[in-house]
Amino acid sequence: MEERWSTEHVLSLAPDPASLKAAGKLSGPGPWSSTGTGQGALWGLCKGSGSTPYRTAVELGTPAYKCSCPSRKFPCKHALGLLLLWAAGPAAVPDGAARPDWVAEWVDGRGEAAAERAAKQRAKAADADPEAARKRAEKRAARVAAGALDLRLRLADGVRRGLADPLPAGAWEEVAARMVDAQAPGLAAKVRTLALAPQDELLEEYAMLHLLAGAYGRVAELPEALAATVRARVGFTTDTAELLAGPTVRDRWQVLGSRDTADDRLTTRRVWLRGAKTGRTALLLAFGRPGQAPDLALPTGRVLEAELAFHPGAHPLRAVLGARHGDPEPGPAGPPAGVSPAEALAEYGAALAADPWLEGRPVVLSEVVPVRTPDGWRLTDGRGTLAVRRGALPDQALWRLAAVSAGHPVTLFGECGHTGFTPVTAWDAEHRPVTLG
Repeated sequence: MEERWSTEHVLSLAPDPASLKAAGKLSGPGPWSSTGTGQGALWGLCKGSGSTPYRTAVELGTPAYKCSCPSRKFPCKHALGLLLLWAAGPAAVPDGAARPDWVAEWVDGRGEAAAERAAKQRAKAADADPEAARKRAEKRAARVAAGALDLRLRLADGVRRGLADPLPAGAWEEVAARMVDAQAPGLAAKVRTLALAPQDELLEEYAMLHLLAGAYGRVAELPEALAATVRARVGFTTDTAELLAGPTVRDRWQVLGSRDTADDRLTTRRVWLRGAKTGRTALLLAFGRPGQAPDLALPTGRVLEAELAFHPGAHPLRAVLGARHGDPEPGPAGPPAGVSPAEALAEYGAALAADPWLEGRPVVLSEVVPVRTPDGWRLTDGRGTLAVRRGALPDQALWRLAAVSAGHPVTLFGECGHTGFTPVTAWDAEHRPVTLG
């Protein structure tokens, strides 16, 4: 029997508000027939404007979506409506049903396609020319080094010019384009933020970017872990297949929270996990095109036994999801263990010593009360406080956190950094996770 998702989790999968609104009209049993769930799948027929109902199916493990409607959004309104109907209870969508042939064919085909892709990747890796790969890597390293040196000179010119008269946004866009040409997308992204940085933070942004560019200039002299951090922040990536080749960390990973951010190019989903055995925290990233939710969807509070491969670095956090050993299961009865605000700051300080560019560290706070003050929202345990980062959440989300607390201590997951704490998930009085934002 599949553990049903919460309505909140289903709503988080919507690619845009319009899909969410349309799905609400399909969340009742009226338009649906032949619904069922079993063997890791959910399906149903939805009556539309034509004579033939839409065939809608969801593979719950990934998840993945299939619908015969013409929509180019994933998940479409029919898949979202079916998930909402299923989340409401077994009355409209019975458990343990046998998969129809069209559902089984799609699900099995996805498994075969995944195995075929993996085989092609292994064959490609085996056929790769090590000498050609080495030459390409050396050529790119030289380009990045030249771009980093150019950036340091631009930043030094900016300081000599005077920060009271900063460069216009268009000038920084030209510098960012130069970094893209130098194959340093990480530096390009940092440069673009300079045009948006407040005046009182500009010197700090200059200094940290100058430090990063300078660190790449002597990356061969740095300790291995710090060198890996510098390369990653400059824009070098590690192939997923290479990471999954080992070593990996197998554990029962509890989902602490997730959050989506979107711009005009893509939607980014961040999912934070913590291992029950190792105590390690991991960050999974997934991406989707505009109007399309990322494929990765792990309900907050669930536990997934799986293997993760961590990207190298001085403070390894980002990981990729490898082999799963079962579907997500219900998590522990109570909230996750946490630390005090003072301990959270100390842990962030230790991580910052290893990675000077670390803007935030995921942490669980225990027994804190959200309080609104004239200087903004703060979190306190009666002994120490943490400021909630300004602009981290809309006001309604912070008031929702206050409502969950109702003046009593709560467990809260988020990111602790030098600009404050960014809340992601709170656990209510009945120990249920509540997504914020």
